[in-house]
Amino acid sequence: MKRDRDREKGSSSKGKNWASVEEEEQPDAGMDELLAVLGYKVKSSDMAEVAQKLEQLEMAMGTSMEDGISHLSTDTVHKNPSDLSGWVQSMLSELNSTSISSNFGMSSSENQLIVSGAGGGGSCSSIIDFSRGNEEKKTTTAISDDDLRAIPGGAVFSSGRNRNEIDEESNKRQRSSFCSSGGSNSSSGGNSLTDSARPVVLVDSQETGVRLVHTLMACAEAVQQENFNLADALVRHIGVLAVSQSGAMRKVATYFAEALARRIYKIHPQDSIESSYNDVLQMHFYETCPYLKFAHFTANQAILEAFTNCNKVHVVDFSLKQGMQWPALMQALALRPGGPPAFRLTGIGPPQPDNTDTLQQVGWKLAQLADTIGVEFEFRGFVANSLADLDASMLDIRPSETEAVAVNSVFELHRLLARQGAIEKVLDSIRQMNPKIVTLVEQEANHNAGVFIDRFNEALHYYSTMFDSLESTSSSHNGITQSPVTNHDLLMSEIYLGRQICNVVAYEGSDRVERHESLGQWRARLSSAGFDPVHLGSNAFKQASMLLALFSGGDGYRVDENDGCLMLGWHTRPLIATSAWQIAAEDDGAGEVELH
Repeated sequence: MKRDRDREKGSSSKGKNWASVEEEEQPDAGMDELLAVLGYKVKSSDMAEVAQKLEQLEMAMGTSMEDGISHLSTDTVHKNPSDLSGWVQSMLSELNSTSISSNFGMSSSENQLIVSGAGGGGSCSSIIDFSRGNEEKKTTTAISDDDLRAIPGGAVFSSGRNRNEIDEESNKRQRSSFCSSGGSNSSSGGNSLTDSARPVVLVDSQETGVRLVHTLMACAEAVQQENFNLADALVRHIGVLAVSQSGAMRKVATYFAEALARRIYKIHPQDSIESSYNDVLQMHFYETCPYLKFAHFTANQAILEAFTNCNKVHVVDFSLKQGMQWPALMQALALRPGGPPAFRLTGIGPPQPDNTDTLQQVGWKLAQLADTIGVEFEFRGFVANSLADLDASMLDIRPSETEAVAVNSVFELHRLLARQGAIEKVLDSIRQMNPKIVTLVEQEANHNAGVFIDRFNEALHYYSTMFDSLESTSSSHNGITQSPVTNHDLLMSEIYLGRQICNVVAYEGSDRVERHESLGQWRARLSSAGFDPVHLGSNAFKQASMLLALFSGGDGYRVDENDGCLMLGWHTRPLIATSAWQIAAEDDGAGEVELH
């Protein structure tokens, strides 16, 4: 029986590639259950051999694609692909066959192949250039067990090939030709095809994309079950499948494959995610997309309204970084009717590897700005490995009658969940500061599940959406500065997110610090710690929407209000959430406060 598959071709979104496919049949006895779920029949004893053959097949098919046509259009009988071992062997046998020319008409003078087929109601022929057909065939090299090039390196085949060549190959793989003819077919060189239709089968990137996602999930399931032999075979295959994809899907698959490989082979960088390099990456992330701008703007708006009519104000910033959040607030305070208040800022940050005092350098720059705009300014920096190491008594908190206090945390509190009792200690310290307002910005995701496979699936969907938004932003301009998003900013932003993926997937215990939780989980935690929510008013919602309008390419970004909190997402998926809190009132009669 000849292999003849009809494929429906229709418009599809990127999100389809991440959709799950229902199981259609139960795995046979003796077959590997994980691959049987995906529709493939492979005996557990044959796993290593099949994995090696898959690698050889993908590389052989890649070579065939570069020559302009697949060698799968002969009379060879291909076994049912569900019998993966037999199917791969038959495919390899045909690809290695040297008797292809007898089945096609080849023009020796023009070095072209004319393919035609008979069928239904029309005729069609394809001329495919074989100008490279006489070149020496490439040899495929098996990847050794300790070679990680297949993970991200192999996903782009870095050996002498640049990005343009990879994209060109990806486009070739996405083209498929199914031509038929109702009458006689013409060919050069006097040879002719048989009357029956012979479709030229090329790799379908959409089908490969679905297979890529399923392989990622199957690999994570194997890791969950500590079946590391199977996980090793699958993670190698992921890198090969990723080649046929382009854009956000290939990038996110590559980062997840690398994270899985690190978990399987227990390879962890010594600096983990805690390094000064992460601050540099975050600056590029700030420039590339509106997520951090939204976080800073919404938090500042809540702080500004809470400081109304206050003559002395004090902000405790749990993560000062480069101080990018505070120039906008200082300028807003400078424009306040009646003059600006005295502004005191306490910035907290981790120690630097070279022992430089970066906090004081940031404070000095902010002091220069304050002097320029006429704001009385005082700065103090605290170096701490963890927020849990600080105590309210260290921060020179003055009585609330003298000075209004605000506590600000952007993408910081989730890190405390890696240490037992740390989040409770910090929330208790915040209560001792008696702040007028607490602003909290966190990722809208649940990457703190105890079960690995649940955490992996949630992270896969979250970061695929995040990378999709980055891909859109890369072709736009920053509407605030009217400057284009540079490739360097985009690349560094991808690395910034990639490091988070690696930490979520590859690490456990206290080393896994990217323990993002949802807004509902933070609500429950802060409410039980003695905090009441502060409703972010309509002004903050309108102004946040205007901010996105200024950010060119913001059509896909969306601001939503959720019970007094503001969420920024990409299309229908919320990605970050801003909430505001205050110390719970002593009497039960007090309700939720709303900011205007």
